[in-house]
Amino acid sequence: MPSTELVLLQGGTLIDGSGAPPKPNTDLLFSGDCILGVGAEATQVAQTATEQGSALRTHDVSGRIVMPGLIDAHCHITFGEPSSNDELFFHRQPSTAMLLAAFNVPKLLRAGVTGFLDADCIFDLGPALRDGINAGVVEGPRMASGMNALLTSAGGTAGRLIPDSGTLGYAQVVGNRDEMVRLTRQQIKYGADWIKIHVTGSLPNQTGEATVWSLDELRAVTETAHALNTPVLAHCRSAHSTRLAAQAGVDLILHGSFMDEPALEAVVEGGAALAPTFTFLANLADYGSKVGAGTTQVDLFRGEIQATAAMMLRAHQAGVRLLCGSESGFSLTPYGHWHARELELFVSQIGLSPLEAITCATRNGALALRMQEGSVGVLAKGAAADVLVVNANPAVDVSVLGNRANLDYVFSRGVSVDLTAPWPTRVALPGEQVGRWSEQLLTRDRAEANDSGTTK
Repeated sequence: MPSTELVLLQGGTLIDGSGAPPKPNTDLLFSGDCILGVGAEATQVAQTATEQGSALRTHDVSGRIVMPGLIDAHCHITFGEPSSNDELFFHRQPSTAMLLAAFNVPKLLRAGVTGFLDADCIFDLGPALRDGINAGVVEGPRMASGMNALLTSAGGTAGRLIPDSGTLGYAQVVGNRDEMVRLTRQQIKYGADWIKIHVTGSLPNQTGEATVWSLDELRAVTETAHALNTPVLAHCRSAHSTRLAAQAGVDLILHGSFMDEPALEAVVEGGAALAPTFTFLANLADYGSKVGAGTTQVDLFRGEIQATAAMMLRAHQAGVRLLCGSESGFSLTPYGHWHARELELFVSQIGLSPLEAITCATRNGALALRMQEGSVGVLAKGAAADVLVVNANPAVDVSVLGNRANLDYVFSRGVSVDLTAPWPTRVALPGEQVGRWSEQLLTRDRAEANDSGTTK
């Protein structure tokens, strides 16, 4: 159960998540999951409380940064770090997938993530994991959850692996408007915090991702969900899909790739937020060769980041909320390692300042958690007590947040996370990974070639 002890972080430099300049030598006081005071008020309330007999734990954090915990607005906690869609769709059983999710979710806390959105899940695991975290059965950050992503029969990013109807992996295929309405209501009934739509998909003989929903179909989902007080998010990797999603009233657009002027106008007018999720693309482009990833998409992914970043800056300047999401959950974005890289890319690619990027990963993330802005992701009186103490300065170099060694304390809901325990490790479960007979075809020429590569 959360502690009711008062905790005073004394003498640190405060980054409050609002975008305001850092405040040197500023105390922070919280008890349980509530911040009781900042600055002089924190000191005064702590003194009064101790005089009245309350227990107080004081941490001298002089010379360090005190800031809100990170909120990852695009995470796939139930996927289990697959290296292919084959593994994700055909090598996961509900029981073992939930075991993996419960094993992996504490890693987020150890990386400074105190809140996250699991946009879509395999099977129906997301809401159950969220409820387990809330009940104290599993250790993890605050979590908001979608269920299966809604796809038309044209599919999503897995192409022809997606069935023409029914469910597979994270996908729920919808065939007509009535199904779209029915399944939206059904997901909300069974605990979805968000409804996710795959607006674009990979089709044969087409480059990039094509828009595979109509405006009317998108509105069927958004209007149904909004009538039941549930927001909608959309996977959009084209300008056309981004524009349609914004016009349909989607609340959060993931990727927003190749956004053009009409799409930007629609986003601004419709009030949608954006989570570009550059981390997966950048990891493949920058480091994929180190882990044997294919190189055919490297230039394509670099180009997608470059083509999208400039419009993201314009959206930010127009008042659109940008959220940070890592798409952790794949072999290229394992849990606990890359959640903060999106902040680096917001600085290096979009052109935000470190403080602006921090705000995108903290205060703006309240939307992903379906919490009121100002109630989480900020250090202010009455806000949630999700707090990091960092021994380097992210206001100067935001990349320091990607190194767990720079985290001296992580408080989640006011409770200190044990950062001293060994990092969780395991071996693969039976059948979890694809077993390959070879990486290449064993042709006769290859078999008969000597070490120098010439044929005998």
